[in-house]
Amino acid sequence: MLGFSYGSEIDRYVKDYVIFDLETTGINVDLDEIIEISAVKVKDGRVEAEFSRLVNPGRHIPLEASRVNGISDAMVKDCPRFEKVLDEFLDFIEDYVLIGHNIQSFDLKFIYRDVMKYRGMALGNDYLDTWHMAKRCLPQLKHRKLTDLAQFYGISPEGAHRALNDCRMNRQVYEKMACAAPASDTLRRCPRCGSMLVKRKGMYGEFYGCSGFPDCRYTEKC
Repeated sequence: MLGFSYGSEIDRYVKDYVIFDLETTGINVDLDEIIEISAVKVKDGRVEAEFSRLVNPGRHIPLEASRVNGISDAMVKDCPRFEKVLDEFLDFIEDYVLIGHNIQSFDLKFIYRDVMKYRGMALGNDYLDTWHMAKRCLPQLKHRKLTDLAQFYGISPEGAHRALNDCRMNRQVYEKMACAAPASDTLRRCPRCGSMLVKRKGMYGEFYGCSGFPDCRYTEKC
């Protein structure tokens, strides 16, 4: 859904949504490019459709990236550039809420950049970040990577780090976490960036910290 303002992070369970994930040539949004984009559309809590495309980034894929996601230059040689794939992705997601793991700090930055670059507009879909969700639903976990959450819930991590497999895994994790999510009226937002505040323990006792950490370091006393 294109417009003149970006979507907002939501903190409530939704049963109609699109889980999406990217694989890229690296982690620098100013320098790197998307090489795979996948999504799973869920309606009324049930999978309705899947979307997955490899993308030719127009540059060499570093060996470090290939070691993580298994995508090589040869695999994307004859694939379309992202400008074309973006249209397909936007048609697929419609106005659904977007869900993903660590999307606020990573995936959305790449999508926002390219939507503005190729369409000159903002992506207005609201979104939910399951990394933030895990911080408030599973505070006992020290590590909250997607594979950590999958392991906690007994979900197979097979095929991790390929976009479509990560989407399928993340959908299962999201539905499991939704059962443990606190009521929405107990949630508080960061006054600086709008992300959710989560209760943490420090040297001097409990405090509220921004779930957008380390991008946002807002804290307040309980």
